[in-house]
Amino acid sequence: MANNIKQLIESGKTALGIEFGSTRIKAILVDENNVPIASGAHDWENRYENGIWTYTLQDIREGLQNCYARMAADVKERYGATLTAIGAIGVSAMMHGYMVFDKNDALLVPFRTWRNNNAAPAAEVLTELFNYHIPARWSVAHLYQAILNGEEHVKDIAFQTTLEGYVHWMLTGKKVIGIGEASGMFPVDIKTGKYNAKMLRQFDDLIADKGLPFKIEDILPGILVAGEEAGRLTEAGAKFLDPTGKLKAGVPCCPPEGDAGTGMVATNSIKKRTGNVSAGTSVFAMIVLEKELSKAYPEIDLVTTPVGDLVGMVHCNNCTSDLNAWVDLFGEFARLSGREIAKPDLYNMLYFESEKGDKDCGGLLAYNYVSNEHITQVEEGRPLFVRTSESKFSLANFMRANLFAALGALKVGCDIMLKVEGVKLDAITGHGGLFKTERVGQSYLAAAIGAPVTVMKTAGEGGAWGIAILANYVITKEKGETLEAYLDNKVFAGQEGTTLAPDPADVAGFEAFAARYVDGLPIVRKAVECIK
Repeated sequence: MANNIKQLIESGKTALGIEFGSTRIKAILVDENNVPIASGAHDWENRYENGIWTYTLQDIREGLQNCYARMAADVKERYGATLTAIGAIGVSAMMHGYMVFDKNDALLVPFRTWRNNNAAPAAEVLTELFNYHIPARWSVAHLYQAILNGEEHVKDIAFQTTLEGYVHWMLTGKKVIGIGEASGMFPVDIKTGKYNAKMLRQFDDLIADKGLPFKIEDILPGILVAGEEAGRLTEAGAKFLDPTGKLKAGVPCCPPEGDAGTGMVATNSIKKRTGNVSAGTSVFAMIVLEKELSKAYPEIDLVTTPVGDLVGMVHCNNCTSDLNAWVDLFGEFARLSGREIAKPDLYNMLYFESEKGDKDCGGLLAYNYVSNEHITQVEEGRPLFVRTSESKFSLANFMRANLFAALGALKVGCDIMLKVEGVKLDAITGHGGLFKTERVGQSYLAAAIGAPVTVMKTAGEGGAWGIAILANYVITKEKGETLEAYLDNKVFAGQEGTTLAPDPADVAGFEAFAARYVDGLPIVRKAVECIK
């Protein structure tokens, strides 16, 4: 088997997916059947500098190279092969944000990530102007906020892109983006697959008195859909990825996509009436819609699948970070008591204990807001744990409350689509760190949304696997083969997974917790006001 894979690797019958997550950069090499055969990862953390969440270009480059080097070392260790040829490459990253460059390709201001909420005033103006919800993390909101602020760099902007758009540009020289990510830079017309022409004109009219030397469309990346070739790895790009010089140039690349799009692919959730929930540092639900919603909602973003179908997205800034901090605290206590517990065992122990708790968490309440949360109008991070003197304070209830809290803001947004708009769901797939412990996060998500949740065995591979599939699709699809058919027949056919239907008692318990959660939101807002 290893010899067969070695031959595949040496003949370049592979695809490489690279994803820049919030805390980890991951590379996955897959064979021609999209089966992962090697991987590498690099841990990194965003910096908070001058009031901005950012990563430097050096962070990006060094993280990419280290991640690739570890994947190449994994290839060498497993198969005795030196990685010189790859069939196709794809790059994905955390969505949106703000990266702007001048005519000499120099970065004008530090990268502003999705995590920044400083563009909220601009987002409000644009939402009203377009009659279309523009979140504060979208690229156009960051751009307009910089214009409103009178920032000196704006007059020099020649190109605006996102993190994966930047890396793709470095690898191929092409200033393009996948349609899913493009729809989070500027609204896309799903009928034309282009930026919305009316809104482009409205934006240009809005900034006409600023005397800027560009029109918005001139600085945005070109839009491509899944299956289109988005350029090839240049000599400079090969060195950017692999400074050792072993990797050969000429590799075709797929359109770069955001983690939302790759999550849809990795969970086979691009068909209408399907959806997925990605739960890690942040959490978001993507539901592919049969029709447009009746009106714009600030809690719901309208984006697209990698092939351009309309998606209702609920994106929350906070999910597992506060939960992880509590698990770490219990790990500290374990070490203090003289016992070292491996991280996966510690998570399993605490997550499984939560199942013994009361269905409504015994009256306990938690908020996991390490950073701001626009869904619930909380402007800054203030993680909180709250209980009354009558609440049933046990470890099981404590862990259950914190696990429920990881999905609390998500439920607020999803209830609008599912209960108010009556959106139909045939299938939801969960992926990300919350689902690594068998059954627990999966069953709680099912309770939160009142629908069956499937977790695939490949769920842990996440977006890096999803973008590897999109890369492979470029070079292995048959003529006329849609991405939906490709995923059904060539990726997920025979895939093992577990599906859990919502337990009625868990649903009732989560509804009780959610009502308490919404009622208690003024506590968090007051904490933002009082605790500095």
